[in-house]
Amino acid sequence: MKLDTGVEQRTLVLTRTMKAPARLVFQAWCDPKHLVRWWGPKDFTLPRCEQDLRVGGKYRFCMRAPDGSDHWVRGEYLEITEPHRLVFTWLREDEQGDIWCDNVVAIELSEQGGRTTLTLSQTAFATVAHCDEHRDGWSECLDRLTDFIETQLP
Repeated sequence: MKLDTGVEQRTLVLTRTMKAPARLVFQAWCDPKHLVRWWGPKDFTLPRCEQDLRVGGKYRFCMRAPDGSDHWVRGEYLEITEPHRLVFTWLREDEQGDIWCDNVVAIELSEQGGRTTLTLSQTAFATVAHCDEHRDGWSECLDRLTDFIETQLP
């Protein structure tokens, strides 16, 4: 596959600042009982959430869209530095189980004054269109995470 532009245009970086300590934000990413309550774009659910949270451990999630279609993602944890950093591979599957997206996601958490800034970076997509699609999905997902942390997580 020919890449359509430079790495910068095919790299996704998003940030959110939340009124919560980093340990709570990290916990929301790392505990399946929390993940099922916020993961995915707006109005998606997470009916399957398998997670072996350790370096070299695997995860596999099924995100269900409002129309009932399933969107599978799986990967491996590459780095876990509690409560500041989480890095994992990101493999998106199509309906036949073939991988159409293969890259790495890094979550960085920086706490200051009881607030945590989360920076998500995902690189590098094969196309700008794939990057833009993930930008929309992750933006909605991070909005859901922020709401979950600020209103539901103790």
